[in-house]
Amino acid sequence: MRVALGADHAGVELKDALKRELDTLGVSYEDFGTNGPSSVDYPDFAAAVARGVSEGRFERGVLVCGSGIGMAITANKVPGIRAAAIADEASARLSREHNDLNVLALGARLTPGDRAAEILRVFLGTPFEGGRHSGRVQKIHETEKGLR
Repeated sequence: MRVALGADHAGVELKDALKRELDTLGVSYEDFGTNGPSSVDYPDFAAAVARGVSEGRFERGVLVCGSGIGMAITANKVPGIRAAAIADEASARLSREHNDLNVLALGARLTPGDRAAEILRVFLGTPFEGGRHSGRVQKIHETEKGLR
């Protein structure tokens, strides 16, 4: 599995901690930045990561900003992306099982590092259930394409 990572200035420290977790897990990743505390615009990084996932260069994406919300909103504008701001393990599991979430957004100001690492592990380790959920995900894609 290859993972695309991105963060704004508020999320850079947590993103770096998540990179260490990915290293421990043996998961390949590419860091799209940012890499310092200088103020940047989160949509730039969210769009780059989401495009990488949408184009199939990465299986999953992980975004970090202050709340995770702005990153998720931006990522969801890219076709084929199902992103959500997740703050607990149960939501991470259900979003994978039921929604085939492909971009995880985390809030560095809301989620402690140890919890974020556990959420990441659940996000990466939980398969999509398919079955009745496949039709629902298909309806999301149809809505995105203006077919519904």
